[in-house]
Amino acid sequence: MTKATEQFFATLPARAPEVLRAPVAGTLRIDLSDGHCTDHWLVRMRPGAAEVDRGPEPSDATWYCGTELFDRLVTGRAQTIAAVLRNESTFRGNVVLLLAFRRFFPSAPSTRDPREVAREHARWTR
Repeated sequence: MTKATEQFFATLPARAPEVLRAPVAGTLRIDLSDGHCTDHWLVRMRPGAAEVDRGPEPSDATWYCGTELFDRLVTGRAQTIAAVLRNESTFRGNVVLLLAFRRFFPSAPSTRDPREVAREHARWTR
């Protein structure tokens, strides 16, 4: 387990009020595997709150992911849905939980808000 991943999970509860605004409730288990062992993280989500725990307990949804991919996700170098669609990770259960959880990941370092790009373009074309 890398420091980036541990720090990511440690900050989830504090960031939840900003991220979890939609009416979502349930438990997402994230199984992170490095090939030799698997770490189990439980994230219990409800509007405005998240609790993080560890263990292979039952959940409403389970997301299987490699530790290397997860490190890319927590640093903004990969995207959740793209990884699932490319079969780099797998998911089963309530998909709403994964869609809500992915909002905790940062955007890519070079990503800009398209509205800002349009405003800049408008300024230059005047």
